[in-house]
Amino acid sequence: MTAKIVWPEQLTIGWLQEQYAAKCVTPAEVIEEIIRRASRDEAMNIWITPPSQALIQPYIERLSRVEGQESSPLWGIPFAIKDNIDWSGVPTTAGCEAFAYTPSYSAAVVQRLIDAGAIPIGKTNLDQFATGLVGTRSPYGETHNALREELISGGSSSGSAVAVARGQAAFALGTDTAGSGRVPAALNGLVGYKPSLGAWPTKGVVPACASLDCVTVFAHSLDDALAVDAIVRGPELTDPWSRNIPQPMTDRLPSKLCVPRETPAFYGPFASAYREAWARALERVRALGLPLVEVSLDLFNEAASILYGGPWVAERWADLGAFVEAHPGSVFPVTEQVLRTGAAPEYTAASVFRAAHRLQALKLEAHQLLEDAVLMLPTCGGTYSRDEVRSNPIATNSDMGRYTNHCNLLDLCAVALQAGEAEGEIQFGITLFAAAANETLLCSAAKLFAAQAGTASSAAQSEPAPAPAPTPVPAPVPATEADPVETTLVAVCGLHMRGFPLEKQMQACGAVFVCETESAPKYKLVKLPTSPAKPGMIKQEQGGAAITLEVWEMPLASFGSFVAGIPAPLGIGKVELADGTEVPGFVCEAYIAAQSEDITAAGSWRNVVHQ
Repeated sequence: MTAKIVWPEQLTIGWLQEQYAAKCVTPAEVIEEIIRRASRDEAMNIWITPPSQALIQPYIERLSRVEGQESSPLWGIPFAIKDNIDWSGVPTTAGCEAFAYTPSYSAAVVQRLIDAGAIPIGKTNLDQFATGLVGTRSPYGETHNALREELISGGSSSGSAVAVARGQAAFALGTDTAGSGRVPAALNGLVGYKPSLGAWPTKGVVPACASLDCVTVFAHSLDDALAVDAIVRGPELTDPWSRNIPQPMTDRLPSKLCVPRETPAFYGPFASAYREAWARALERVRALGLPLVEVSLDLFNEAASILYGGPWVAERWADLGAFVEAHPGSVFPVTEQVLRTGAAPEYTAASVFRAAHRLQALKLEAHQLLEDAVLMLPTCGGTYSRDEVRSNPIATNSDMGRYTNHCNLLDLCAVALQAGEAEGEIQFGITLFAAAANETLLCSAAKLFAAQAGTASSAAQSEPAPAPAPTPVPAPVPATEADPVETTLVAVCGLHMRGFPLEKQMQACGAVFVCETESAPKYKLVKLPTSPAKPGMIKQEQGGAAITLEVWEMPLASFGSFVAGIPAPLGIGKVELADGTEVPGFVCEAYIAAQSEDITAAGSWRNVVHQ
């Protein structure tokens, strides 16, 4: 290849697939660049088994024997594997050399990815036995944060997150028992997707708490994470923890978004910056168009306390206690201290059942609360330097799990998303949670937030585009073989118009602006008593006026979730335009008129907000 490759700092599934399709790069060249980057970052302690040509070459050769991207959806995509997940022929250490073994078979999730054409490239560092949320509890070295090396990387899936953040993999597998697939995502600028318990098989994963363990993925976008999910999801007949949970879609929004009633507690040297970042994140979600409901966190806090402050910690000892007893001195000191708490005499069989019964009640309460809703929390309430964690390893680690530990105990799914910076190069993240049956609600809300995060505020403050004269509305383009996307026109008259906060919601649904026009002279426009204020158009039997509005064209595939997210008293009905045609658009229930300000004379929402 004669042209010089311009490598992006981050490798994504989409970029690699585009380059492969255009024959601009080969898998061998991608691996060569990854090996170079891994060598460059060797001091960051990302890998236990680092990428090497000898290790990866058989998988590159294998790709030449398959048909290509059409039959292998992840053809040539490099991925990293947390070193408590089996990869055939490569040692699994779980961060402990004395524990190491070489498996004959790959974990179910790894094999599914290989079968889909993905390239495994190495085994990543972790908090030993996946016991920790800081990334410093490893005899293979403390994994450095990808952005500020003096800070913790988060754990236990430390190396997996940093490998992706440093451009050494397009995605990476982690595990999550109490937050290990979410905290490192927040601290290294990534998306961390934690599916429902059992949705991805855990066969071939060293157990931490077998009843709670999940395999997770770190990626640069939700789309990349869901591309992995599409491959690895599904029951494994020989895995007793496996469940058949349908693949999530992004076509149905929740009816509400739950947020904490009280401001979450923040900690660490950047607590004030985290608190301000949380406030900004709340402002962003208020612009999503979903009703916000404030809830108490008591049930989530109580569930979290069961994991390490109750008998559930005994499950870790049940899985690993025999090894610890048989290999004195081989376990990282703070890890052994944590594991041995599971052998405390107060954790009797009766105490385990009492906790199980209480947890079942909390699980019911949580699932009722989140029946058609998603919960938003900070992923973490702060961060620490590696020095601070080293000097106070237990308390700092506990802090990192304040908003994560409840998740698997309550049978929730979760996705960690970026929400800007708390301070220079210190990332701030939020996590969305949903009941196991509602991963579609989770992914739909996450896609909406990711598309709008960081833009709604600036959009609200920007100068709206000038209003052109009414224009005849063209018909939507019918689907053809060349253009298979079916669309519908949508008339909007308020916050979804160009230059307003919810314009990004239209764009997130794939809608494009068509024209500005007017309704038929049959409508009353009211200012609804909501926060933020928004308009409502009510068709009149007699009288009324022409209202200036915008017409957009939206893919039908997105239309259903868009409509589902519209709060009462607004809805989608048929809006009659000035030329007599009718298109789907925003209408308002008539009962609200008596409680609203009549602004018909303004003729346009733009005229109201700029008076």
